[in-house]
Amino acid sequence: MKLIRHKDKAWMGIWLAVMAGVGVWDVLFLNKPALKQVVAGFLNTFVISLLVVIITLACGWLVTICLYYLEARRNKTGYLLLTFLLNLIRSIPQIVGILFGYILVAYLTGKGTLQSPTLVFPLMAAIVSLFIFIELVDLMRERIEYYKRLDFYSAMLVCGIPESRIINFDILWKNSRLHIFNKLISVFGISVFLQCSVDFIISVGLSTGVSSVNLPLTLGSLLAKIDSKQDILAIGHTLTHPSYFPNLFFGHLQGVTVAFLIVFTLMCIYHISNGYAERHRL
Repeated sequence: MKLIRHKDKAWMGIWLAVMAGVGVWDVLFLNKPALKQVVAGFLNTFVISLLVVIITLACGWLVTICLYYLEARRNKTGYLLLTFLLNLIRSIPQIVGILFGYILVAYLTGKGTLQSPTLVFPLMAAIVSLFIFIELVDLMRERIEYYKRLDFYSAMLVCGIPESRIINFDILWKNSRLHIFNKLISVFGISVFLQCSVDFIISVGLSTGVSSVNLPLTLGSLLAKIDSKQDILAIGHTLTHPSYFPNLFFGHLQGVTVAFLIVFTLMCIYHISNGYAERHRL
């Protein structure tokens, strides 16, 4: 009963158990070259998404603090300029901005400018974070404005407590870390979705000069490969020929596995985020 009440923990356990089951099944029935690609795509997707979370947290906190002090010190020029840049980024659709950023990375990688994954992964994560971190900035600013209206903020200032400590520790850490962590869970899910969408678009083929081969293998680019496409088409064939269904888990395992990993992971992240918010009454 306790586990059922903690829906976020329950869904995390379900995700881990299902991933373990899928992994065992693939080891048994998926050919080794395809298995290596699925594992590489899965790990690359999650590594980049974790980097997105880290960069989003760092950029969100930094921009929030800058905006707060620019406004508090009545530096209208700096405040308006930073607000303008944020609104400019906000006006660009996320998937469009990330698409053009990934195209640039693929182009530079193809030219040999970028070679090491230690450079490509953080750069890809930074591009995704650029169009996501504003959501975290909005959350942090809302929390700061809320607590500034309460008596404890003025009382702590009168007591001589530094303003930086009040903002960073008492408001953002002590009273808002659960909200921030829940937002970061959502950021992780958004990152997975945007990565898969953009990688799939690039993999379909935008031009002869830009290719997904120049980018690290991810679940999105793996889904666009010809083998995976044929496997996905087999699912449609099953709708009119139900007797063909068992073949999906043996002869078309690569595409089915990749599609399942994407959909099931996003569904679990959604329930984990909602369950976490419900458990902590956010």
